[in-house]
Amino acid sequence: MNHIKPGDIVARKKYGGDIFFKVKSLIITDTGEMTAILRGLDVRLVADAPLEDLEPQPAEEVLRYRHNDIQKNGAYFRRILQRREAEREAVLSQQNILPDEEFEKKGTLPGEDFFEVPGRVLHIDGDEDYLDKCLHAYEQLKIPAQGVYIPEEQQSARVKDLLLEYTPDILVLTGHDGLVGDKKNYDDLDSYRHSKHFIAAVRSARGLRPGHDDLVIFAGACQSHYEALLKAGATFASAPARVLIHAYDPVFVVERVAYTTISNTLGPSDIIKETITGLEGIGGVEIKGKLRLGYPNPPH
Repeated sequence: MNHIKPGDIVARKKYGGDIFFKVKSLIITDTGEMTAILRGLDVRLVADAPLEDLEPQPAEEVLRYRHNDIQKNGAYFRRILQRREAEREAVLSQQNILPDEEFEKKGTLPGEDFFEVPGRVLHIDGDEDYLDKCLHAYEQLKIPAQGVYIPEEQQSARVKDLLLEYTPDILVLTGHDGLVGDKKNYDDLDSYRHSKHFIAAVRSARGLRPGHDDLVIFAGACQSHYEALLKAGATFASAPARVLIHAYDPVFVVERVAYTTISNTLGPSDIIKETITGLEGIGGVEIKGKLRLGYPNPPH
């Protein structure tokens, strides 16, 4: 048997080793079997597996896996920034800006006197590593964001205080989830590891900020109970087809809302196409954007 310990990177033989996991802990089940609790490196899944089903991954394979993920994410980031620039030019062209000759007198270009105020984000995550990745992504995408690590079970107890402290436009409630064992009763919350905790956190947040146009909420992780999350008040949730979602899917949903002007309404399909997982992993309801243009841009 492999000598597997917490912190090791492994793959599951049963599933062909397609996803890499970090071993979070080892437990002994009621039957006396040693089992590993796993969290995905790039998908928001928590799972368990017997040690004999796990294959430790050498450093070079882990490096290759991470490199492929970085390349894939980079392509999404570039596409987002290109789309955003095109949308900014379109919005500015609709503004009542000065004639070109007036800009020439001022020594500026059309659009330079405007500044953008994107939606502000509070991201609550049950995984510290994923939170750090997402905060770095927000910084790259120029999204003002605050992040707080809170285990999924504790998020409902703390979300109201954090909303009062940070007053965000967009709230993310995520971490890890997954169907327990071989349970297939998708309507039963006990079939999910953390869906009930995300639902409780959404309800708590809606008790303070009930309207979607006031507070946009993304909630859920891999295989989460999508319908129950929307019913609880989430604007966007995972996962309609109970699939795995990528660690950055919440970020890409947030970016689309944060950088769409308040004069435009986004349909769910407009947002889902920006995610890595797509419509099997993310769904929601239409919402107005959170971007505001300011004028004039301070000269100093």
